[in-house]
Amino acid sequence: MPVYSSAAAAAPTRPVPRPILAAVPAVLALLALLLWPGAASADTPLRLPGQITDSSGVLDANAKAEVQSALDRLYGDHQVQLWVAYVPSFSGMSGADWTEATAKASGFGPKTALLAVATTDRDYSFWVSNDVTDVSDAEVESIATNQVRPQLVEEDWAGAAIAAAEGLDDALSPASMTPLIVGGGVVVAGAGGVYLYTRRSKRKRAEAGARAAAGIDPTDTAALAALPLDVLDARAKDILVDTDNAVRTSAEELELARGEFGEQSVAPFATAFAQAQAALAKAFEIRQRLDDAIPETPQQRRDMLVDLISTCGRAGRELDARVTEFDGMRDLLLDAPARLDALTQQVVTLTARVPASEAVLTALRAEFPAETLAPVAQNTALAREQLAFAEKSIADGRDAVALPVGKQGPAVGAIRAAEGALTQASTLLDGVDHAEADIRHAMATLPAAIADLEQGVAAAEQLAASGGADLATAKAAATEALAHARAAQATDPLGSFTRVAEADATLDAVLARTREAQEQAERTRQKLQQDLTAAQSQVTSAADFIGTRRGAVGAEARTRLSEAQRHLQAAQQLASTDAAQALQHAQAATQLGAKALWAAQSDVRQWEQRQQPRSSGNDMTGAILGGILIDSILRGGGGGGHSRRGGYRGGGGRGPGSFGGPSSSGRIGRSSGGRF
Repeated sequence: MPVYSSAAAAAPTRPVPRPILAAVPAVLALLALLLWPGAASADTPLRLPGQITDSSGVLDANAKAEVQSALDRLYGDHQVQLWVAYVPSFSGMSGADWTEATAKASGFGPKTALLAVATTDRDYSFWVSNDVTDVSDAEVESIATNQVRPQLVEEDWAGAAIAAAEGLDDALSPASMTPLIVGGGVVVAGAGGVYLYTRRSKRKRAEAGARAAAGIDPTDTAALAALPLDVLDARAKDILVDTDNAVRTSAEELELARGEFGEQSVAPFATAFAQAQAALAKAFEIRQRLDDAIPETPQQRRDMLVDLISTCGRAGRELDARVTEFDGMRDLLLDAPARLDALTQQVVTLTARVPASEAVLTALRAEFPAETLAPVAQNTALAREQLAFAEKSIADGRDAVALPVGKQGPAVGAIRAAEGALTQASTLLDGVDHAEADIRHAMATLPAAIADLEQGVAAAEQLAASGGADLATAKAAATEALAHARAAQATDPLGSFTRVAEADATLDAVLARTREAQEQAERTRQKLQQDLTAAQSQVTSAADFIGTRRGAVGAEARTRLSEAQRHLQAAQQLASTDAAQALQHAQAATQLGAKALWAAQSDVRQWEQRQQPRSSGNDMTGAILGGILIDSILRGGGGGGHSRRGGYRGGGGRGPGSFGGPSSSGRIGRSSGGRF
């Protein structure tokens, strides 16, 4: 009980000055904020009575036992103690502030973590102490977002705690890989997604790993090397069995085909089979070394498993490459008699054409020099040879078809040989028949073709600076074609025309690409100026909004803004040298700036919804929202004087924080969370 002196009792009473009275509400409000308002509520930061606190009543006895088991496993494996708290709400505080304050109030020791869930407000925060250095900030964010939040969305309250425990266990285990990283991407389980380490049984995890591994190209060694060792081992066993089965089946089919079609017909398939068989033997040799009594290091084992899987993959591809051809060979034999009859009819038709083609060639020799006719001069003689070969092949095919079943294989080779010979004979005769028209057309149009190509060469010279190597190559080929045409247009009009036409087509295509690139570059420069202005406006708007409301804005908005600013700076730097690349950066800056603003506005709306109504005359909401008051409180300057860092903070906790990084805030852990 206070004791008052007589002098004090006798002193006259004086009125309290009005300014002091006016300041009382503000002081009380500040003290209430500093002492975490709502002390009577069960949802305020508290000293947790046990490792599992459930004031919301969402866990039954079985669920608590499952959660405790997961917490015990985490502590037994890594000596990290995870605490769990389920409360109806965070009393208007952010989840990060609530967990930080609760951790301090609970006197957590080293290597601790806390998952706090506001079940009614559907908010949560996952907090990890700073001394758990083996878990990065990114991993804290990943565990909260990818593992805990999906369970909370489904209101699997116990599952969320178990997911947090298993997420920490994975992050603390050297060989753990929460996502399976392939190149710059992520191996999806099934059609998409990442491995989520929840309460799934060990069998389900193995099945998910097997599905992901089966989707990887066996020859993609980088992707295979990123798989966990147990998944890699299981995949190696599966593909070894599958490949052995395929090789055995192929051996049986090849033996049947050899008996039907003969050794010569199956030679390409026999070669492919031998290569696949050799690859499989190598894979079995690797498996034997993996299974013997001589131990390997984990890295040696990983390398051997990758080699085994990729070897089996190559063996399978050797066989797959010949499947269509193998099936076609067997189908060809089924209708061999009908095919041979059709080929005989083609021989008769083409043979009847030969005398007429010879007459055309004789007439051409009387009109044009030998150099002009050189491309077709031997066509009729070659056509007769091909027809004779086709007739012999057809006869051989009929003999083979007459043999007993199982010995008719040579018919396939005979049919294919006859088809090839007849195709060439037809082409040779067509060449003679069209020669006169082609030559006269070339003679008539060659001058115009030369003039057109000359214009193209002139255009290429004007665009040389913009065309690059492709334009230079096309221009050189066009120049050579022009030189040949000018020298041989009388003796070889057809050949000259052909070369000029080909060179002109190639040059025109390159010129079109060059002109289009120039026009596109100009359009890009014009669009760049517009997009740079838009990007600057969007980024500035987002930066101003976040800067004046940073007390309520979370990591997502700040991250998007930082990336937007980076892209904007890159766009400005590249604007004069690489407009296309600058445009991409400007557009990215605009998009990220918009996302930053949207995320920040969402954060502010949620923050405002959590605030208690305050009197308009003494409202400090603006100072808190702007990051002035909250920053001072977090840094320990709420009462004025010197902070724990030794710097003067100013009175009343209303001034801005001093220079320093996040560690100066006095926070003892990292957290991630949000609404669910």
